[in-house]
Amino acid sequence: MRLRWVAGFGLAMAMTAAAQGPKEIKVKLTSSSGQDAGTATFKTVKKGVKVSINLKNIPFGDHAVHIHQNAVCDVPDFKGAGPHFNPDGKKHGYMNAMGHHNGDFPKSVSVGEDHTGEATFVLDSISLDPKASNSLFLNGGTSIVVHEKADDEKTDPSGASGNRIACGVIKN
Repeated sequence: MRLRWVAGFGLAMAMTAAAQGPKEIKVKLTSSSGQDAGTATFKTVKKGVKVSINLKNIPFGDHAVHIHQNAVCDVPDFKGAGPHFNPDGKKHGYMNAMGHHNGDFPKSVSVGEDHTGEATFVLDSISLDPKASNSLFLNGGTSIVVHEKADDEKTDPSGASGNRIACGVIKN
């Protein structure tokens, strides 16, 4: 009898963990020409999701990075990724008095002359839990997009960040 309870408890724990989604997911980024553009890692932490972005083969300068609502990275313009991930229905940018999109980042990523750049953020506006209303896995997933320019953090809908130059699909 005890053995059956322990096995049942282990199964319940495994089912609970699966319902909460992955603790970490790594996404490969690709440029519009098909070149490796780096990675983005999403990890559940106490205050939300830690996002570590490592860019490569990206032009020198500051680049906006956003999470978009569709799990699509279609070349050459990545327009299939759709608008920013925004289940809370807010405006764009951390400087917007009406609040920011769930998929907005607090600042752009700086890329050096060696065409690499990295940044880490903790976002409380997203989740890796598939059952959460702000889950990156809603409707089959989302995408992470790198833009050609910096984000001004206030202009709706995308911070005047320009064209989409790299993309990665976020799926469970």
